[in-house]
Amino acid sequence: MSIMGYNGSAILAMAGKDCVAIASDRRYGAQYQTMATDRQKIFKMHDKLFIGLSGLPTDQSTFFEKLKFRVAMYKLREERDIKPAAFSKLVSSMLYEKRFGPYFIEPVIAGLGEDNKPFLFSSDLIGAPLVPDMDTNGFVVSGTCTEQLFGMCESMWRPDLEPEELFETISQCLLGGFDRDCASGWGGTVHVICPDRVITRTLRGRMD
Repeated sequence: MSIMGYNGSAILAMAGKDCVAIASDRRYGAQYQTMATDRQKIFKMHDKLFIGLSGLPTDQSTFFEKLKFRVAMYKLREERDIKPAAFSKLVSSMLYEKRFGPYFIEPVIAGLGEDNKPFLFSSDLIGAPLVPDMDTNGFVVSGTCTEQLFGMCESMWRPDLEPEELFETISQCLLGGFDRDCASGWGGTVHVICPDRVITRTLRGRMD
């Protein structure tokens, strides 16, 4: 088994009309043994920017702490919150500089940029970027059930979803995806980022 799939995860981000959503499962396991069902895999950088990390939990924690420091220093120096596009470059460079002994994580970034335009980003463990075309496939996925998540998203996503429609769509994609993967699941967490608020909800899924 690959070290990237040792603990299992499912992370998904999706764009809507002036809103964006990011969701993850809640399982923490060691191979196929479930250790906990309340694992946090999505982290808030500021009100309009979230990052989800799949992969090794120790590397998730280490990378997030370093990222939090870099973002705080950016805000101190620039006197403004970091934009999603600049944040994605920061994440890529931090991963690439450790390419010979990489963090075993794959980030998914969701945020609102200029004029509340949705921004999505994902990369591999050495920072190679994937920025989707918002008009044709406004979603990115990561984790141990990417094939299932891609299939669900390709069949259910459409452009210009309103916040409640986006929540329903991303929830059904997440639940349908990790129900077909025994290394992830056990419920989910969804954050819908709107210009004026963040909606956070917990999903109940199969507990087997």
